[in-house]
Amino acid sequence: MSQKNKIIERYGIWLADLLCILVIFISSTYIRFRNFSDMGDKNSHFAVCIAYLLFCTMYNFFADWNSNFMKRGLWQEFVAVAKYNFTMVLVVGMLMYFMQWSELFSRLVMGYFIIGNQILTWLVRILLKRMLYIYYRSDSSVIRLLVIAESERIAKQIEDLREKLGVHYKIVAAVVFDEDMQGQEIRGVPVVANKDNINDVTRQMAIDEMFMSIPNSSMSDLEQLIRDFDEMGIVVHRKLEADVYARNRSVIERFGGNTVITCGHMNYSYKRLLVKRATDIVGGFIGTLITLVLTIFIAPAIKIDSPGPVFFSQIRVGRNGRRFKIYKFRSMYKDAEERKKELEEKNEVDGLMFKMEDDPRITRVGRFLRKTSLDEFPQFLNVLKGDMSLVGTRPPTEDEFEKYNSYYRRRLSMTPGLTGLWQVSGRSDITDFDEVVRLDLEYIDNWSIGLDLRLLAKTVLVVLLGRGSK
Repeated sequence: MSQKNKIIERYGIWLADLLCILVIFISSTYIRFRNFSDMGDKNSHFAVCIAYLLFCTMYNFFADWNSNFMKRGLWQEFVAVAKYNFTMVLVVGMLMYFMQWSELFSRLVMGYFIIGNQILTWLVRILLKRMLYIYYRSDSSVIRLLVIAESERIAKQIEDLREKLGVHYKIVAAVVFDEDMQGQEIRGVPVVANKDNINDVTRQMAIDEMFMSIPNSSMSDLEQLIRDFDEMGIVVHRKLEADVYARNRSVIERFGGNTVITCGHMNYSYKRLLVKRATDIVGGFIGTLITLVLTIFIAPAIKIDSPGPVFFSQIRVGRNGRRFKIYKFRSMYKDAEERKKELEEKNEVDGLMFKMEDDPRITRVGRFLRKTSLDEFPQFLNVLKGDMSLVGTRPPTEDEFEKYNSYYRRRLSMTPGLTGLWQVSGRSDITDFDEVVRLDLEYIDNWSIGLDLRLLAKTVLVVLLGRGSK
């Protein structure tokens, strides 16, 4: 998609969502009170409306949940709007609780808003999608693409491009570089030239961009072809065969004065990473305050139940092998690490992790702390410090890390988290370490702000219901 189309789509969705919020919020308030003078505390209602608008802005510009907007069908769009609506009401509802607006705000207005915003936003987005589709497919806006490839791969290349480029592009012609197939059609696309006459033919055609995949050609041919199309003012996309390995995790950039292809798993938007860290700081600060309050009640119970410190600390391995000290409320006897070797044969997990159903090292208070996940609260200090994130992968011990192979080590390419995909998938029911790794890598490969919010919401439900923890 061109930069212009990205801007049109992103700002169009954002403005449409803002308009829907304003229309439904004003309508809901009027339906409830029949006028705007008897609406109770006007300041709280105004503040909630502003909060909705701010959330909508953050959602559209940082969460990146609309990247597949044009590919979603009617039902998929309804579900996407429902997720957006639910998350917005949940986040603003939490803000209302902490700011003590909930007692001043009308419940009926909230109910009307939830239903009305779901319906109106869905209908407006469908209308916007239809308008954008007509605009993108118009002759003046569609990006006309020429595909250049070798005979053995051109059909597959055309299919792949059609599937992944979307409505913004139209493949208007093809060039079979190594054979003379002029006059034929490949997947409905006319072949217009070959290596010998490509410049003479395409110079007279209406083409915006060119995609080429000719790995068996000489470097001089490639350079000349790119130079010729560049002189014609046509954007050139050259497929780098190295991305067969790197998939969608490679970018071309400047590095130390050199043009390089950078391959890796962490090509995330800096803006989204900034939002993630800001969320960690806020969540870590609030969680640390809650931990201080809990300590008043938990510390005496731990001391009375068994001798030893209130807090347990251990060296763990974080992002890309960085060591840090993790903190928990102590839930085991103080000689637990020494006794672990005696229990190795009773390990219930296949692989590098140790877990035991009735671990004799756990104290009576410790069982309660683990069942309720209260033992994890001191880790909010790790989140605040930046050693951990609210959501991430499981941080391994040093002993475990020393046995890692290359596949296992990739789970450390992201900052470990207080919760994650493994934790909300029934962590006590998983008995295969490879399954833990698979879930962690699934999180890394599919990370987004939206996924973090969903996992945080699921974590709250898991903890409240007491599932997945023993």
